[in-house]
Amino acid sequence: MLNHNNRNMNKKRNITTVTDQSTKYLSNILDKEDVSDFKKLLPELKDSWAKKQIFRTETEMRFSVLSDNKYPTKASKYWQSVREQTSHFTSLVHLSLDFRKNEIEIKKIEKKLKQEKDDLEKEILLVELDRLLFHKADMELAAKDRMREISTWSQIKKELNDGSFDDQNVNTHQAHSYKLRLQEEAKHIQGLTNPTEITNILGQLSTLDRIVREGELISQKKENKKLKK
Repeated sequence: MLNHNNRNMNKKRNITTVTDQSTKYLSNILDKEDVSDFKKLLPELKDSWAKKQIFRTETEMRFSVLSDNKYPTKASKYWQSVREQTSHFTSLVHLSLDFRKNEIEIKKIEKKLKQEKDDLEKEILLVELDRLLFHKADMELAAKDRMREISTWSQIKKELNDGSFDDQNVNTHQAHSYKLRLQEEAKHIQGLTNPTEITNILGQLSTLDRIVREGELISQKKENKKLKK
């Protein structure tokens, strides 16, 4: 009988116990040569699992997410950073709830193991326990990387927020930011550009120009009233 207390992972993101257990049963689905290769590769596989990229790197966040063509101003970059950070925060909260549920499931399995008399039922429970423990380690790894993204977005927001724009109302910057974005897209319209795409770009640009010119935006009307006072 396995020592169930030893199966509990005291160290976060530790899959050693689960993978070692799984290795014992690989001969059921792999040839002897493959099992041998797997055992040799196991240290490397554990290392790859621990350092794998889950979410975006800082490089990807800065050049891909906050690309200059989509977010041409500091304000637009800042507000996209707010959206990205909030998305990861929300996902992290949901992940913590899933983690709590998984912990309860582990306790239930451990409780059943203590009470179960049938050896086959115990084996099934042990398989389920290994699955839950591996899932736990996976969630811990994802949580750590989500926290890294949250922290990095925080740093990027601080860098962008130089006091030159409204950091309380996302709408304030959008007319200017979108205009710059659409103007840049219009520059790259060529003969082979999809007609629908051309219509969309030029249509949005002309509409945005009219909205600003006619003072249609509620925020713009409020600002004009302040200036008149």
